[in-house]
Amino acid sequence: MKTLNLTSQRKAVYDIVRQSHDHPTAAEVMNRLVEQGHNLAYGTVYNSLRYLSDKQMIRELKLGEAASRYDARMDDHQHIICEVCGKVDEVMTHVPEDWMNTVAKETGYTIGHAHVVFGGMCQACTSKPLS
Repeated sequence: MKTLNLTSQRKAVYDIVRQSHDHPTAAEVMNRLVEQGHNLAYGTVYNSLRYLSDKQMIRELKLGEAASRYDARMDDHQHIICEVCGKVDEVMTHVPEDWMNTVAKETGYTIGHAHVVFGGMCQACTSKPLS
């Protein structure tokens, strides 16, 4: 088993992601670190996020946006993104096994896991008056 090298910088980055419920980008993690009085270089933040992802302490989410987002929830779940404001929420509904079997049959792949990203409009954007 590989040893975990959780430096104080990596721990600070991990704590920010773990305490966030909005799936922050690296830039948002950096801003929150600054707000808490940390003085880390951008490279340190990016390297820490990569390290934490590689060690499966956090999950890097590529949701079709320019910047990756980060999630400390490692249990099996999906995501939904608002196509208006970019808000990301978690979806706890599991991907149906028959759907994964159909995808496996269609593609010839052996499916190890699935991550589905739904797109739509969040309640806040739906309720905004048209201008």
